[in-house]
Amino acid sequence: MTMLPLLLYTIAGVAYAFSFARRSQRTGRLATASLAGAALIHTFVIGMRTVEVGQLPFVGTAAAISAFVWLLAVAYLYTEVTTDERAMGVFIVPLLVVLEGVSALSDRVIEPAPVLDSPWFAVHVSSLLFAYAAFALACVIGITYVLLFRELKSKRLGFFAARLPSLQVLDAMNGRAVSVGWLFLTAGLAVGAVWLFQLQPETMDPRVRAMSLFDPKISVVVLSWLVYSFEIYARRAIGWSGKRAAWLSAVGFSIILLNLVPVGYFLTDSHNF
Repeated sequence: MTMLPLLLYTIAGVAYAFSFARRSQRTGRLATASLAGAALIHTFVIGMRTVEVGQLPFVGTAAAISAFVWLLAVAYLYTEVTTDERAMGVFIVPLLVVLEGVSALSDRVIEPAPVLDSPWFAVHVSSLLFAYAAFALACVIGITYVLLFRELKSKRLGFFAARLPSLQVLDAMNGRAVSVGWLFLTAGLAVGAVWLFQLQPETMDPRVRAMSLFDPKISVVVLSWLVYSFEIYARRAIGWSGKRAAWLSAVGFSIILLNLVPVGYFLTDSHNF
């Protein structure tokens, strides 16, 4: 059952690629239906895990990545339905496939440590995952902006100009996604600080005592907050929109991917419950 979402995400990715290349409405509808099916099955998997462990399955890097994939799929489907625009799917769904594959390779149920039995923990992780999903959308939108910008600049309109929204629409979508992501990221960091403040006097768990700005998992996410804060400031105060904002979105999400996979699996002493 746990491999079924990965299979459906893969089918959806192939369908989005065909739809994008051939501009086929029929294949596009199949792609959307496949992605919706994948997200639905993924919801059941997360629900079963929740019942099994007795709380939201956020414990462990693999579970967090899988939850992020689900959130990104749902966020993209919402965006597609509200904008009636499928072009982004060819860029987003392959990311879902890769990350869900990484999660599936180390997929196992981890019993949550007692220290994690707190609503603060659930809000902290949920907020960060919502933020990461918004930043993933912003990154993909930014990449498509750059691709379209380069094609328009060359004055040889063709592949991307015929398939992507206008530069103005892409830039506006990027700005909204970054703003939403920044709000959730800020909330997640604030709630995490409150949760840690409450735990320290009460626990001897060495992983909790290892939580500090010097832990890579925490320092990298703070770095990503600084990057996105600068992007919002630069957009509003000094007019860094368009291509500059697109590149900042790509840099910020690269930092988040670094935090999700190599740092989460190999480099943290605190976030390895």
